[in-house]
Amino acid sequence: CRSHRVRAAGEDIEDAAPLKVQGQSSGSVLPYVGVACLGAILFGYHLGVVNGALEYLAKDLGIAENTVIQGWIVSTVLAGAFVGSFTGGVLADKFGRTKTFILDAIPLSVGAFLCTTAQSVQAMIIGRLLTGIGIGISSAIVPLYISEISPTEIRGTLGTVNQLFICIGILVALVVGLPLSGNPSWWRTMFGLALIPSVLLAIGMAFSPESPRWLYQQGRISEAETSIKRLYGKEKVAEVMGDLEASARGSSEPDAGWLDLFSSRYRKVVSIGAAMFLLQQLAGINAVVYYSTAVFRSAGITSDVAASALVGAANVFGTTVASSLMDKQGRKSLLLISYTGMAASMMLLSLSFTWKVLTPYSGTLAVLGTVLYVLSFSLGAGPVPALLLPEIFASRIRAKAVALSLGVHWIMNFFIGLYFLSIVTKFGISTVYMGFALSCLVAVVYITGNVVETKGRSLEEIERELSPAI
Repeated sequence: CRSHRVRAAGEDIEDAAPLKVQGQSSGSVLPYVGVACLGAILFGYHLGVVNGALEYLAKDLGIAENTVIQGWIVSTVLAGAFVGSFTGGVLADKFGRTKTFILDAIPLSVGAFLCTTAQSVQAMIIGRLLTGIGIGISSAIVPLYISEISPTEIRGTLGTVNQLFICIGILVALVVGLPLSGNPSWWRTMFGLALIPSVLLAIGMAFSPESPRWLYQQGRISEAETSIKRLYGKEKVAEVMGDLEASARGSSEPDAGWLDLFSSRYRKVVSIGAAMFLLQQLAGINAVVYYSTAVFRSAGITSDVAASALVGAANVFGTTVASSLMDKQGRKSLLLISYTGMAASMMLLSLSFTWKVLTPYSGTLAVLGTVLYVLSFSLGAGPVPALLLPEIFASRIRAKAVALSLGVHWIMNFFIGLYFLSIVTKFGISTVYMGFALSCLVAVVYITGNVVETKGRSLEEIERELSPAI
């Protein structure tokens, strides 16, 4: 990607020392990234756990025939996540990143407990709402915290770990559901198991260092230095503090309010963040995963567990590959490769349902198209937005702007889940898949013209380019 040079606050961005913490000093960063990723595991687990448990909990709670209430039990978590994503941004700015994680453990734990012990539909829905709020907060602060503590040259790899652990959480939920067929009341244990990582997250964060960037913004200089020492070693304190000072020079602005996100200074970069999640959802990932079992049945794969495992394995594999390429290939190029692959896969899926010449192979092609789509998604469209957003947003708007972008994600997620089957019934699956393919191509055009490459650049350097001090 070409180098961007702009004047900001009277200096060239390359005059300020970028945060270049050497790879070998990142050893002590990894445990704290691991603790934060417990939030990502819970994110994936709570999204996935209801799929296997729904049939059994519906019988226990007397709603086996009521698909509307079952739908509410599934989707309430998305409504909670929408609220949580905004709450996470506010809490992270006010109390700091680590304290917000500790507070987040409360709805995650209480929600899991209510779901586990629920004897009524009301208790189950309240439990799902609370866990939704919890994973919404996690969705905002996990990538935020990881991006702010990660050394520049491995920030892409560590940021991708967030998406990888979400995928692992979904897979764990699938595996945990295997005893259900022999033990129908096992669904309560499935919800209860989520208590363990929730408690571990709170304990782990109580011993984790706060983001040096947040501490510096609060004027807590000595604490910022202590945090840097724990994360990178004492020999890096002067270098990192110098970078933070260079970023703040000529600007002693307070944290931004919500309306500041729409000011002329930040409007473009905030719109890019929102567009990343809008395009991600319009590309059809949730619809494809939701419909995958029906696609696999058409190919003779009758086991829902096998179908889900295949999709989940493709997701984990692709995300693992992406994590190794993120700091070599770059964020923007992976996004372009990803959306191009998704468009091609969607066209293959669409044609496999409509071209008569392909009818003998339609089942096989549908499975191939689904797996290739999920692989393509996990290479870029899946992991990159959550990594890219904390990188492109200025420090004073970072938490709120990430929260706003994630709010777009949850709204789109909710409405696609709500209306997908109705749209398929009206227009047919082939037409819907072709619509997703066009959305992917629109994404390629948008990303080419609007997204900047952030590989190998410090957060402060990116900030000085995209949101120069006025």
